[in-house]
Amino acid sequence: MTQATLADTNTGNVRMTAGERAGIPPRRMDFEFSEDTNRYWYGDNAFLTTFWTTLSALFPEGETFFVDSVKNYRGIITDPMQKAQVSGFIGQEAMHSKEHAAFNNMAANHGFPAEQLDKELGMLFKLGRKILPKKIQLAITVALEHYTAILAEQLLRDERHQQMIKDPEALKLWMWHALEENEHKVVAYDVYELAGGGYFTRTLTMIIATIFFFGVVGTGHMRLLWADKSLFKFKDNWKGFTFLWGWKGLFPQLAGKYLDFFRPGFHPNDHDTVALLDEWRHKMLDEGGMLADQIKNPYRAAKSTAAA
Repeated sequence: MTQATLADTNTGNVRMTAGERAGIPPRRMDFEFSEDTNRYWYGDNAFLTTFWTTLSALFPEGETFFVDSVKNYRGIITDPMQKAQVSGFIGQEAMHSKEHAAFNNMAANHGFPAEQLDKELGMLFKLGRKILPKKIQLAITVALEHYTAILAEQLLRDERHQQMIKDPEALKLWMWHALEENEHKVVAYDVYELAGGGYFTRTLTMIIATIFFFGVVGTGHMRLLWADKSLFKFKDNWKGFTFLWGWKGLFPQLAGKYLDFFRPGFHPNDHDTVALLDEWRHKMLDEGGMLADQIKNPYRAAKSTAAA
């Protein structure tokens, strides 16, 4: 430890990381999921629980791929603020991978093959790294980050999500993840534009990524339902399907924001979440907040909230 660092520590001053300066602070968490965590933690419903568990199963390898695709272009970034944003993005995504791996381990203890799904996705991304141009890899990240951003925004805005997550630790994990996905939603997009990525490549990649996304998630979901012996419980599954995809379901409400991606001149900041994120930072990080006793760097969290 350097003398300067010691001085900062002894006086209670903690130097801000690059990500914190850019408003994208990596928050160190350590979620613990007990053996008696509710098997059907989302709405006490097997269909819905296995759907969200499938998404979680894909995060560790998926977010590692996102980080690698952005790192490929770090060398062309000269603007100090953009460099800081990339550092924050990398730090946050690394924490997401770690915590969802813990969540997936809990799911595996319930008999769900979440870790196997993540391993198989890792093999797919490994192939992608070998055969796809780096700009296409970055375009894939931009496309999938759009998915995570609009879904995360819905998690933060729609109280139905929050009411359906019955396990307190799972609620903390998903809301923390949703907050940070929107904090760094512009990073991959801005790096893509800096790298000379254009509209045609971006939108074509989104179409292809959407096909793969629904294919991977759909088959993974079926496998988790099969493992749970719930695949043919048609009545319960129909309730879950309707909740997600029905006329007034959660996902049809995202169609407009998804299609915004295809509008020339679109930017992730067109979806204004500034006030929403400020509200949730206080809900999570202030004294007595959802994550106040969970976060491992509380001083940094408080400073980041105050700065926001």
